[in-house]
Amino acid sequence: MTDHFSGPSAPASSPPERRLIAVGTIRRPGGRTITVRATAAGVTGTSRPAVKR
Repeated sequence: MTDHFSGPSAPASSPPERRLIAVGTIRRPGGRTITVRATAAGVTGTSRPAVKR
């Protein structure tokens, strides 16, 4: 079996630091659509009549 790699391999680098940017939820209780989104800047949300599908 022959290896098909040529030349030196690139040095291993650590992956970039990963962090949570935002989290959110959508609920549809009782004919309404409620959305909530939280980020590092704060929390926002809406409550609207549900769209019939």
